[in-house]
Amino acid sequence: MKKLYVVRHCKAAGQTVEAPLTAEGFEQAESLADFLEGVGAQQLVASQFLRAVQSLEPLAKRLGLEIRQDERLGERVLSARDELNWMEMLKAAYEDLDLCYEGGESGRTVMNRALAAVQDILATDAEITVLASHGGLCTHLLKAYDDSFGFESWKVLSNPDVYLLTFDGDAVQVERVWN
Repeated sequence: MKKLYVVRHCKAAGQTVEAPLTAEGFEQAESLADFLEGVGAQQLVASQFLRAVQSLEPLAKRLGLEIRQDERLGERVLSARDELNWMEMLKAAYEDLDLCYEGGESGRTVMNRALAAVQDILATDAEITVLASHGGLCTHLLKAYDDSFGFESWKVLSNPDVYLLTFDGDAVQVERVWN
């Protein structure tokens, strides 16, 4: 049985790849480390976005582990353009996983790249892994295992948030564990 803690990053100062955590986000990262320190993590994996890496740095320091970065865990690109009605567009894209806006990627594409990253994580010797990513990717990953996840689930995610995926043979249990 393998366990994967799926973490949405702590509060960040922006949406770019280089956007760091805010002062509050750094405090949240310490609280996240307090929460996850005792779970027995053997491996830490994060999106290449700075905010995801910084969310795991206090935990990595405490456990003496490196954070492996995986570009497949990067945030979803909804569209290449800034859209005023992006929230409506996002909702439609959750309802139709194959909907793809100009310069963006479909929900199915996001889900498939997240699943490919998870398969590589599960193929390692680590029994317990902590993965840090973004709201859009996390929600699509959770939807792959529990179809009830979607737009409304994304809207209520906190920064940070933590879900536990427990893999037992072909069965996968999804549970929100963050308070």
